[in-house]
Amino acid sequence: MLATIMPTKPSVGTISVLVVEDAPEFQQLLEATLAGAGFSVTFAEDGESALAQAEAFEPDVIVLDLGLPGIDGVEVCRRLRTFSDAYVIMLTSRDTEVDRLVGLAVGADDYMTKPCSTRELVARMQALLRRPRSTGHEPDREDGSHVHGDLRVSTDSREVWVGDQEVALTRTEFDLLATLIRRPEMVFSKELLLEQVWDSMWVGSDHLVQVHIANLRSKIDLDGRSYIKAVRGVGYRLAPVTR
Repeated sequence: MLATIMPTKPSVGTISVLVVEDAPEFQQLLEATLAGAGFSVTFAEDGESALAQAEAFEPDVIVLDLGLPGIDGVEVCRRLRTFSDAYVIMLTSRDTEVDRLVGLAVGADDYMTKPCSTRELVARMQALLRRPRSTGHEPDREDGSHVHGDLRVSTDSREVWVGDQEVALTRTEFDLLATLIRRPEMVFSKELLLEQVWDSMWVGSDHLVQVHIANLRSKIDLDGRSYIKAVRGVGYRLAPVTR
């Protein structure tokens, strides 16, 4: 059985991954695959140690099993989102839409059902780590920020404000908002948002986009107005600015 290893800080440029998984055989498989792909890998076997390691060492990606002893993966993810913007891929042996939506609603960026392909897991991690591709739309200000009404998004510092209030977003929520605000006049289909934010090779349900858009709206709709408009049968765009 692999013991929980307290990690050292990875070298500059190395992507760090925290794997929260209590099955030793799956730990061994993931360790070989992720290390072989060039990631710095650390393991935790329960929710408490996962939270402690995530806070102390700030991993870039967290692979989180749903069925953990003690605190389950959903609660771990909920607590992670109070201090970490690491990408979270949730793993579970349950394969229902409700489980997926619960996991995504508490801040997971992706969801895979076990048993899963470790190659696919690596591909999804690499997809999450990519930033949205440039759309050719220049920032509205010299500091790299885009302004849309009272909404301001700095793509340089990855900060968001609504009026004078700064809003904390996860990486995926920020990437979605940055994609929309770069082309505020454009309607993005769910498929295009999957391509822009997740990866051009992504194959997945558009529920992924819907849940993250809902989470994003709940954080930025602070002043009684909605900043994201759903276009029926098409996708999403920024809502027009009202004067």
